[in-house]
Amino acid sequence: MDLSGKVALVTGGASGIGAATVGRLVAAGAQVAVADRDADGATAIAEPSGGLALPGDVTDPEAMPAAVAKTEERFGRLDVVFLNAGMTSGQSGVEDLDVAGYRRIMGVNLDHVVFGLTAAVPALRRAGGGDIVATSSLAGIVPMPGDALYTATKHAVVGYVRSSAPVLEPDGIRVNAVCPGFADTPLIARAKDRFADFPLLTADDVAAAVEQILEGQGTGECWFVQPGREPAPYGFRGVPGPKGSPRPPKVDWSDH
Repeated sequence: MDLSGKVALVTGGASGIGAATVGRLVAAGAQVAVADRDADGATAIAEPSGGLALPGDVTDPEAMPAAVAKTEERFGRLDVVFLNAGMTSGQSGVEDLDVAGYRRIMGVNLDHVVFGLTAAVPALRRAGGGDIVATSSLAGIVPMPGDALYTATKHAVVGYVRSSAPVLEPDGIRVNAVCPGFADTPLIARAKDRFADFPLLTADDVAAAVEQILEGQGTGECWFVQPGREPAPYGFRGVPGPKGSPRPPKVDWSDH
């Protein structure tokens, strides 16, 4: 991967998958802005390579537009956006519901992806195109009964990526998702003892898959990442329409 002269923005970049991906982007020649609510962590990851630390809460509707603006102001352009910040819910969301916790996980896992994509698109257009990768999860394509709320947010990210990609493809902007299984990151730190006999991905395993996505040509793809298997786009099966029926029309719902 050669990103010489390119600029990237990574959310959740102070640790785990985000930090590992920052390392790969820097190694490929990119200048990187690191957004994270952990200000010290973002600085520690960004500064050694001359990057930009952007402390803040990605659930704030103003945070992602500000991050994009500061990145362009510092580096003059934006080419790659990795919307990676995420959290688990810590509740069943089925037999009980803590509304504040529900709102928080929706804000981090889903809202920030929407805020980040819509903020990044004008900058990527100014750069002549680019790449957006969102972190979903294997729980975005298969059920994970242990955390229904987390699963709901990650399914939503998959749907958003697949639906936004065709809209942005004419602008030379690719939109894809990475869908890792369980990874040895701070996200599972409190429950790591439960994975004693379960194979875990490393943060760099997932970062390597992100690099593959960036090197590829596809858009609207959701790449699964599992131990012992080569990362690849998940093969969604289309829902058939009536026999012999034409494809459904594209509708601009803003007129309705």
